[in-house]
Amino acid sequence: MRTDGNWKAKALAIGGLVGALAGLGAAYMIIRRAEDEEGPPKIGVGEGLKLGLVLLGFLRQVSLIGQKGKD
Repeated sequence: MRTDGNWKAKALAIGGLVGALAGLGAAYMIIRRAEDEEGPPKIGVGEGLKLGLVLLGFLRQVSLIGQKGKD
């Protein structure tokens, strides 16, 4: 019974680490783009909404991983 909760802790730790690395990677790319344009990043409302929708779609796909009977 001890291993039942263990997989949850591992999943949270791995998910947190992957999320942190993805966030750092995204921040690095934004910084690089800003340096190329020689100014602070300009992220408008439209870009923010697009990014939010893409993120929601990604999270939905992740939530479907491992479900039986769905493709």
